[in-house]
Amino acid sequence: MLSKIIERIRSGSVSAEERIKMFIERIELDNPHINSVLYVNPDTVEEAKIVDRKIKAGKAGKLAGLGIIVKPNISVKGFPVSCGSKVLENYIGTFDADVISKIKKEDGIILGMANCDEFASGATGENSAFGPTQNPAAPGRIAGGSSSGSAASVAAGFCDIALGSDTGGSIRNPASHCGIVGLKPTYGLVSRYGLIDLGMSLDTISPVCKDVYGVSLMMDVIAGASENDAKTVPNEKLDFQDIEGGIKGKNIGICPVIKGMCSDIRIYDAIESVVNKMKDELDVNLVEVDIPYIDLAVQTYYPLIYVEFFSGTRKFDGKKYGRSIEQFCGEEVLRRILGGREISRAEYKGKYYRLALKAKRAIKLAIERAFDKVDFIVLPVTPKLPHKLGEKITDPRVIYAYDAFTTPANLAGICASSVPVATIDGCPVGMQIWAKSFNDAELLRASRVVERLVKNEI
Repeated sequence: MLSKIIERIRSGSVSAEERIKMFIERIELDNPHINSVLYVNPDTVEEAKIVDRKIKAGKAGKLAGLGIIVKPNISVKGFPVSCGSKVLENYIGTFDADVISKIKKEDGIILGMANCDEFASGATGENSAFGPTQNPAAPGRIAGGSSSGSAASVAAGFCDIALGSDTGGSIRNPASHCGIVGLKPTYGLVSRYGLIDLGMSLDTISPVCKDVYGVSLMMDVIAGASENDAKTVPNEKLDFQDIEGGIKGKNIGICPVIKGMCSDIRIYDAIESVVNKMKDELDVNLVEVDIPYIDLAVQTYYPLIYVEFFSGTRKFDGKKYGRSIEQFCGEEVLRRILGGREISRAEYKGKYYRLALKAKRAIKLAIERAFDKVDFIVLPVTPKLPHKLGEKITDPRVIYAYDAFTTPANLAGICASSVPVATIDGCPVGMQIWAKSFNDAELLRASRVVERLVKNEI
C-alpha cells in the first residue's frame, strides 16, 4: 500500500532520491517494450535531492518523494505536451496546469509524460502517433485508453501515481484493463486549466494508482476551486484522507439491463459475484434500479464529442504552434474532426447536437432519480475483455462499445471509480462504482471497502 511507502520515505528508511532512481531504471529497462512513457524528466534526481532535504527539515509536502507521470494533454512547463500526436510533437509546455502546480507545491516529482491515444481519441491505446501501449498486466493485450500510458505506467511500476483525463471512460477503462484503481471525479471538482481537452463539457483530470489510498491522496491535493476554471468548486467539505469508513447499511444499486449489454457475460458474472459477497459480508442492501436510456449513452456521447472536439481543434492550424491537425493527425482524430464538421454544418442548424444534448439531460435525470433509492450503483467498467494488440477491428463502433458502461457517468457529471476485482483469461477486470455528484470522498471509501473485500482483508 502506498501509505507504507510514504511512511518509509518520511522515516528516512528510503530516500526520495533512491526511489526516483529506481523508477528511472525501470523505465529505461522496460519502457522500450511497454511504450507507456514518451518523455523522462532529466532533472528528477536533482529534484529528489531537494525533496530529501525538505523531509529532513520537516517541511515536506503530502507527495514528498513520490514519482508522478502525466498524460501528455496536461501542460507541464518545459515538458513536451504532444497529446500523443505528430501535430504537437515539438510543442513544449509554457506553463504548469493547475493540477501540476498543486502537485509541485506538495513536493511530488514529475517523472515524465505518458503515452496516450492521439488527442485522447480512443479506447485502446493504439491510436498514439508514437506507437501502441502494451498492457503490463496482460501482455499482448491493449492497455485501454485513452489514458493508456498513465495506467500502464502505474501497472508497470514506473511511478507511484499517474494523471490522466476521463471524457467518457478514458481513465476507468485502462485502469480496469491494467488491474489498478482509477477515479473519474465529479465534473467541476478538479480544475481543467492546462488540459487540452477532448470534450470541454465532459472532461475531468483524473488519477490512477495501484490502490485506493494513492488515488485519495492525489485527490486531496488536486481537488478544489480555481480562479482559472469557472466550473470548479471548493472541496473543503470532502475528506479524502478518511477512506477507512465502512458502508454498513448502505443501499447498493444494480441495474439488470446491464447484463444484456455485456458481450462477455463472464465479466457481469464476476461483478455479480463481488456484489453478492458485499451483501453477505458487509451488511449492505442490494436494490435493483431502472436507468432509462442508459443503452443510448454511446449514441449520445459521440455526437457531443465530435462537435466539441471539432470546435476545440480549430486552433491547431499550424500558424501559432504545432502543425495543421488535418494534415498530420491519425485516422481516428480525422474521423472525429470530419464528423464534428458535418454535424456542425449550417444547414443542420445544430439539429443533431441539440438532440444529443436532450438525450444527455434525459440520461442525467434518469441517473439522478436512481440515486433517490441508493447510495452507490455498481456495474462493469467494460462489456468485454481487452483485445489483442494489432487485432484488426475495422468497424469503429466495435471500439466505441468499450465506452458503453462508462459514458453515462460523464454525461451525468457524477463521480465514478474502477476497482480491480477479478481476472478472466489472464486479463484484469474492474468493478465500476458510481456515486452522486460531489460524493467523491464517500465513493473512495466504498472503493476501499471493495478493495479490502477482494483482497480478503475484511
